[in-house]
Amino acid sequence: MKTPISGLRAGILTQLVFLIAAAMLLINIVILNFYEKDMLKAKEQAGRILILSIENSLGFFLHNGDPDELKTAAAFDKAVKEMLRKSEYSGAAIVDSNGKLIFSAGSSGEHNSFLRTMAMNAVAAGNGSILYTDRTWGIFWPANSEVSLSAPLRQNGKVSGGISVTADLAPLYQSLRNSEKFILFFILMDTVILALAGIYLLSRLVVNPVHRLLRMTEEYRDSELIYPAGKLPSNEIGNLSMALSNMLEKLDENKRELKSHIISLEEANNNLKSAQNEIIRSEKLASVGRLAAGIAHEIGNPIGIILGYIDLLQKGGLKPDEEKDFLERVESEISRVNVIIRQLLDFSRSSSGLIEKCSLHELIKNSVNMLAPKFKKMDFDILFELNAEKDDITADKNKLQQLFLNILMNSIDALEEVVSKIENPGITVKSESSETHIKICFTDKGPGIPGNELGRIFDPFFTTKEPGRGTGLGLSVCYRIVEELNGNIEAVSRPGTGAKIIIVLPFDQGRAEDLNGDHK
Repeated sequence: MKTPISGLRAGILTQLVFLIAAAMLLINIVILNFYEKDMLKAKEQAGRILILSIENSLGFFLHNGDPDELKTAAAFDKAVKEMLRKSEYSGAAIVDSNGKLIFSAGSSGEHNSFLRTMAMNAVAAGNGSILYTDRTWGIFWPANSEVSLSAPLRQNGKVSGGISVTADLAPLYQSLRNSEKFILFFILMDTVILALAGIYLLSRLVVNPVHRLLRMTEEYRDSELIYPAGKLPSNEIGNLSMALSNMLEKLDENKRELKSHIISLEEANNNLKSAQNEIIRSEKLASVGRLAAGIAHEIGNPIGIILGYIDLLQKGGLKPDEEKDFLERVESEISRVNVIIRQLLDFSRSSSGLIEKCSLHELIKNSVNMLAPKFKKMDFDILFELNAEKDDITADKNKLQQLFLNILMNSIDALEEVVSKIENPGITVKSESSETHIKICFTDKGPGIPGNELGRIFDPFFTTKEPGRGTGLGLSVCYRIVEELNGNIEAVSRPGTGAKIIIVLPFDQGRAEDLNGDHK
């Protein structure tokens, strides 16, 4: 799936706009904060100048006449109010050295009393003061709504009175808020301009080179190397482009080597499978040879009987009922011989590789029937405890037949050594099943397997039999057959107590038809 490079550009643009806007807003807050402080200082300075101006206007009256005359001096009142207007202060109060209010303007009531108190404190302390009072909404957060200044009046080096002025700060904050609108507009314009310039530069330096790298990886095909177009930048992006090109070239070379190795491995695997199939075939032929002796004896008896009946029929003199009876017996013995020969031929025939549902219990019983001559000759007992509720698996029936025959024949060979020394020699075949597996155990009462040989019995060509009696491939072939079925086979034994071969096979839940198609 292709990832559009516009996603990277959009992400960078979003982050860039956020960072620029955040930086601008922080700068705006800092600048306005300093601007507010400067304007408050300017307001204080204006108040000091106002006090000096009022003091100069006062000088004549305090020097030449009764201070009470200030109450009726219309010219002085008009001049003070004009000075208050121009300095944007809202009120003023003047007291004499005794604290008596001799003049006030622009304030009344409680506010006038506050200004008088500040002026009296200036007289008493001999110096001025600045006081911020009340609360209102500032630029970004609450702030003081009024500023008041006071100073003593001096005549000939002595304090002759006091003066205080006050100003409303709400217009100052309103002015700052009005300015904020223009500042925000310029912040927006700066953000847009810087973001466009930034995305242009980032596109040239980062996004476009990354786009070229992405296109190289998307357009790469086997043996079709795509090299970076144009001159590469002499930075990390350029180094990354060259590294990617070299990596793709190395990857292409490794793919060619891997294909060569895969072909070699496939040839070796095919040769190995052919060799393994030949081994299985050879062991099967060896088993057929071992079965032939017992089967020849088994066939000899019915053939002798058949010859006897034929001789009687040839001599004649028999009643029709007797002739019919003899012919039926001949037919029965011939059918018996036919079954024995067919079983041997079916077993010796090459495996067709057909994968189908197989009943393990049925295959075990067929294997025992094929070895019946051996059991009869040696007077062996075979006990079936086939308790598995489910015994069907999907596999090659011919290979399963060979598996069970090899194990049974090994058990017979082991019992031949002790048949005369133990009571009731024989073999027990048990089966039990779970939801996913079936377990089959072949137990004999033979001499057992020594501990130093137990771990080697499944090795190819390992045998403890005398020369000429075994190839050493029987159990090795069994191991391979069980392994192909994703099962497990193991031997458990103690010398003198017999041996047990345990086979565990999984139930194949797939359909036989599907498996046959895969096999082909």
